[in-house]
Amino acid sequence: MTQGLDDATKVPSDLATRGTAIGAKVAGLDTAAQAARGRLDDALLDDVAAAVEKSTGRLRLSARHTVVAIAGATGSGKSSTYNSLTGLELSSVGIRRPTTSWATAVVWGSEGAGELLEWLGIPPRHQTMRDSMLDTPRSDEDFDGVVLLDLPDHDSTEVSHHLEVDRLVATADLMVWILDPQKYADAAVHDRYFKPMSTHQDVILVALNHIDTVPPERRQSMIDDVRRLLAADGLPDVPVLPISAREGIGMTELRQEILRRVHDKQSTSRRVEADIAAAAVRLEQAGGTTPAADLAPSRIEDVEDRVADAAGVSAVVEGIERTIGERARRAATWPPLALLGRRGDDEMTLSSEPKVAPLDRASVDTTIRGLADEAAAGVGPGWTRHVLAAATGRLDTVGERLDRELRGVDLGGRLPAWVGLVRVLHWLLLLAAVGGFVWWGVAAVQGSTGDLTEVAGLPLPAVLGIGGLVLGLVLAVLGGMLVRGLARQRAEAADERLRGIVHAVLDADVVQPLGAELASYAAFRRGINAARG
Repeated sequence: MTQGLDDATKVPSDLATRGTAIGAKVAGLDTAAQAARGRLDDALLDDVAAAVEKSTGRLRLSARHTVVAIAGATGSGKSSTYNSLTGLELSSVGIRRPTTSWATAVVWGSEGAGELLEWLGIPPRHQTMRDSMLDTPRSDEDFDGVVLLDLPDHDSTEVSHHLEVDRLVATADLMVWILDPQKYADAAVHDRYFKPMSTHQDVILVALNHIDTVPPERRQSMIDDVRRLLAADGLPDVPVLPISAREGIGMTELRQEILRRVHDKQSTSRRVEADIAAAAVRLEQAGGTTPAADLAPSRIEDVEDRVADAAGVSAVVEGIERTIGERARRAATWPPLALLGRRGDDEMTLSSEPKVAPLDRASVDTTIRGLADEAAAGVGPGWTRHVLAAATGRLDTVGERLDRELRGVDLGGRLPAWVGLVRVLHWLLLLAAVGGFVWWGVAAVQGSTGDLTEVAGLPLPAVLGIGGLVLGLVLAVLGGMLVRGLARQRAEAADERLRGIVHAVLDADVVQPLGAELASYAAFRRGINAARG
């Protein structure tokens, strides 16, 4: 991993893994670890990082050598198998076994093995260079590049033996487990080693030793039973070879299987890939296997609509449209008709400005918690608490901001200047009409209509009266059309401002924090998928 983990636990993927399939998997694991930091246990993340660092560290060492570890329980014949493979009496057998906690190593091809053995932690006194010995048979040439380890008994009562086995099991390129017909179902090996290594079956061999002590007619059923147990451990494809190191039964087949794994030069990379996969499984078990999901925009819009309803936005907008429309209509209506239509209740309504009602905080809390629960159902257990906290951790702040900012919105209750101009024009036209008809009537009573100035064949007072009346009616019609548009415009503007505040508050205090947690979980899932290949 690169900078995703703390410097003390980062994985140097840019060394032997850059540009490779393993490098992509290491990078994926780094992505998952970065996303999980602060959400999963730091001890787990550090442990995973250390394990992968150890595995990828193997790729920086000798690519010529393959580390093959022989492991088994007390009495399994592990050391006899080791001696048979090496052609030497290097490992004590039975009650003569040493009490040392160190593994021993036989190396075929000493060139370049020194750094690898140092990395494995095998002291020089426990190293044997097979190619430097005079009795090395020609058949051993096929083993060139093999580092064969004999591990302490995994079921030893010595704690140091357990630690040494665990350490080398975590680093060997190929594990050869020697089982005894009497103890092959022992939970000590299945629970401690086989089940946790279900991702490592490509780098495991199992040899059922002492097969000579089993009647021939029972051997196949016993081998099948071992395979059944391995399948239950998650290792269905691990080969099971019947052998007897003491009698030499099956040793040729075991040796050939080891050689086949060594010659294809893939055990090392498969081991590293298996370690990465195992680390990914550990993270996945802690973080969750639920596929990542985004917050649908329609779901966010639904939440905003519900919160807007809790703030009474729709009622306020309707009140604005009704109030502005009625005020403007009165101003644009022919004055006599406006005076006749005036009512006390309407006057009371029109004298009050539309206001935002107190926020229904219980409804807002319920809506946001519903969104949080829905989002939490779409993440793994490692993220659930953080998703819920991201969405609901600021409920008090959300309520206070909505109350304060919604009440501070200018709802546009004042009428525009042109409404006052229309009202003035109405009164001027009304005065012109009334003055014209009065003038015409007075002239008619005095019999002086003939002396009046004519315009288009009509006396001037008549033109004033009729013109004022007609123009007033035309102005009333046009004013009514403008009034309806004004009311809708003011209502839409207020709705946009109010809903804009709802959107801004929810986006800052709910949606963005929630989205950040969902994005981190999505990155975690992408990283896990990449790491597992």
